[in-house]
Amino acid sequence: MSKHAYLFPGQGSQFIGMGKHLYDTHASAKELFEQANEILGFRISDVLFEGTDEALKQTNITQPAIFLHSVIAYQTLENPSPDLVAGHSLGEFSALVANKTLQFEDALRLVSIRASAMQKACELAPSTMAAVLALADESVVEICAQIQAETGEVVVAANYNCPGQLVISGSIKGIEIACERMKAAGAKRALVLPVGGAFHSPLMDPAKAELAAAIEATHFSSPICPVYQNVVAAAVTDAAAIKQNLIDQLTSAVKWTQSVQAMVADGATEFTEVGPGKVLQGLVQKIFREAVVNGVS
Repeated sequence: MSKHAYLFPGQGSQFIGMGKHLYDTHASAKELFEQANEILGFRISDVLFEGTDEALKQTNITQPAIFLHSVIAYQTLENPSPDLVAGHSLGEFSALVANKTLQFEDALRLVSIRASAMQKACELAPSTMAAVLALADESVVEICAQIQAETGEVVVAANYNCPGQLVISGSIKGIEIACERMKAAGAKRALVLPVGGAFHSPLMDPAKAELAAAIEATHFSSPICPVYQNVVAAAVTDAAAIKQNLIDQLTSAVKWTQSVQAMVADGATEFTEVGPGKVLQGLVQKIFREAVVNGVS
């Protein structure tokens, strides 16, 4: 029997005005936005609907914003019945609300703590990320390891997005050297991304203790279906394992390619992306051409 996967996007898919149509057309959505304003202690709905791109780009705004749009869009669906769920980086928290591991309020608080801890880690050490196109994953990983060994700069593979698209993460100098070497090794492009820091790298280690404490203090229920987590790229249903993987995710790579492949191997044929943008729909089609993909926003 074919299975239906629900996917949730991460940072980078935000835009001004996101979620406004949900707020205006669904009483339940309006209620959740207002509840979020209260939990966060500021009117994030105002930033979402009328703010500036600059304000929305701040990690401590972006992460709760995308989480909110995704979860509220999911909750306006009529009887969604996921067989499996997954989220890209931050999207994993949205996925855990969809499969009933986390309550909406608890997940929002965790996302807010995660975002501010990551923001602080970014301020400790100037760092960045870069997209590497059309170079084999193994070559990218090897070049990163060589640079670290030679220079002591941090540079690692951070997001395995789809075959031929890998994002690297590290110190500004490490990423500069890596971009040159990737191009010399035959990459079509190696492009520094407009992000605030080196997400999914060892440079996020300072954020771990704060997030771990918050996760440990939060109740995680047994999920109604497996979540395919970024760190292990496999189905997880054990609450304790889900917690640990969420903590490890801060400094580990997002294995998106491998997660989609694992879902397909386990019978997924239809993939619905819930939340802003269409990034994950495009990635799924590059990973598994026969996939039926659609989106809900």
